[in-house]
Amino acid sequence: MGRPYAVKGRKKKRKLDEAAASDAAPAADEAEELQPLLEEAGEEKGNENMTAAAAGEEEEEQAAVEGLPVVPRTVDGKRQPGAIFVLERACLEVGKVGKTMQILNSDDHANYLRKQGRNPADYRPDIIHQALLAIFDSPLTKAGRLQAVYVRTEKGVLFEIKSHVRMPRTFKRFCAQLLQKLSITAVGKREKLLNVIKNPVTRYLPVGARKIGLSYSAEKSVNLFDYVAKSNDDEALVFVVGAMAHGKIDNEYSDDYIQICNYPLSAACCLNRICSALEQKWKIQ
Repeated sequence: MGRPYAVKGRKKKRKLDEAAASDAAPAADEAEELQPLLEEAGEEKGNENMTAAAAGEEEEEQAAVEGLPVVPRTVDGKRQPGAIFVLERACLEVGKVGKTMQILNSDDHANYLRKQGRNPADYRPDIIHQALLAIFDSPLTKAGRLQAVYVRTEKGVLFEIKSHVRMPRTFKRFCAQLLQKLSITAVGKREKLLNVIKNPVTRYLPVGARKIGLSYSAEKSVNLFDYVAKSNDDEALVFVVGAMAHGKIDNEYSDDYIQICNYPLSAACCLNRICSALEQKWKIQ
């Protein structure tokens, strides 16, 4: 008499186990889908991913993903002239190394890149990290004279970075922030400090802004301090600097194309010089 009930009990238990397994399966699939691929993100696709992440995972971001802290802004009630930086040709390409998605760099992924038939020397995301630190650590930014920073990758993806963000101090943490979310929010707030926007960058620049491209290959050589000192405070200054290991930027939308040194400079060194010239002009101590 007890045997039929035992068989029914086992069948019921088996059904419950199968139902539990089917409920747990989608979670693994969803986890894989949350991996953003910068190398495949076009302008519109990047915006769609960014919007979905902000709308559907806001609570998860606050609990699991640490945002970027906001730097206190200097407010004196007066409108002061400021600077805008456009960093071109930044290398921020993602690849699947082993079982994880990583921002490719020449130090950690040289063998992987060679197997893919690529030149490891072209993969230098550390350059854009150093460049951003040079801007955001400057007295110019701390004095509230930085208006905006735009970054365009080699793949043509355009990022906007707000002027009051505090960048991650280490390269590893910088890559982790970018890889985890295409859109990074401020700690405890919904304000987006870094997000993907549509090209071209000129649509976001102020009307009448003076766009200055800098390159070692430019024919016009200037003393940067004198050049900046002669600029008009009524027009916004936009500095376009390359953030790649070698090559030059496209000066198609620059009003002026200048060389500021007789030697090639890194992006960080070039930006330090620009910030110093502006600080001298605006008497920022």
